Amino acid sequence: MALIGVDLGGSYVRAGLVEANQLVKIVSRAIRSTGTEEEVLSDLTAVLDEVCHFEVEGLGLGIPSVVDLETGIIYDVQNIPAWKEVPLKRILEARYQVPVYINNDANCFAAGEKYFGFGQSYNNFVGLIIGTGLGAGLIIDGKLYSGPNCGAGEFGMLPYLESNFERYASGQFFLKSHACSGMEFYQRAKAGQKEALQVFKDYGYHLGEAIKAIMYAVDPEAIILGGSVSQSYEFFKDSMLATISSFAYSPAVRRIEIKVSTTENIAILGAAALYLDNLKAGR
Repeated sequence: MALIGVDLGGSYVRAGLVEANQLVKIVSRAIRSTGTEEEVLSDLTAVLDEVCHFEVEGLGLGIPSVVDLETGIIYDVQNIPAWKEVPLKRILEARYQVPVYINNDANCFAAGEKYFGFGQSYNNFVGLIIGTGLGAGLIIDGKLYSGPNCGAGEFGMLPYLESNFERYASGQFFLKSHACSGMEFYQRAKAGQKEALQVFKDYGYHLGEAIKAIMYAVDPEAIILGGSVSQSYEFFKDSMLATISSFAYSPAVRRIEIKVSTTENIAILGAAALYLDNLKAGR
């Protein structure tokens, strides 16, 4: 089986060819993010043309935007002002003559882990991206659950303290509370700086509270962490786990598994996995 996965960001597009569950080719290029709708589409199809061949069975795209999963229309793509309402599924299916599936990047992360990563071991888990924001994808009964409005898993928007979880449990915590990036604190923590270690301890507490909210909401077998902040796991792990230990139902605390994704090119693989997930769901 040959599939294509596409990771469309605000300044670049990467497309990968997946054959026999292996990523065999990646093509990447910058996009004219401030260009017209047609110019950005041209940049996308130029990359796709390089990886698409007659044996490809399906195409999946991960996009940082709101997606109508029924029609494949995407709305208000982050950092691409011209893409306000684009019927991307219809356009690409007409061009490449294969089924096209589109979803947001957090859902693609969860799907990618389900079919290519740690998620293969679980039927029910949450893929939690902790980076610039806090996004999540849900795998329920072995399949991706996006919700009717592509909004399932938006745990970052849940109220927390005076704001929401995204403010305290993503990279925003470091910038807004301490005026430095998570990467800067990571470098300082690696050097053993006490202040940085305390900042990560505080961060772990907030992330632990977010994970408890997720556990109350969906009771997953596992939570798989991804995103840039997850690379600092060693520095916030202990305080995060200590916070989770106060969860009201002790059996859930004993059983929950938390892992950090090690799947390379997960954004591309996750997009390709959209085809596999829809095939499994009979759509």
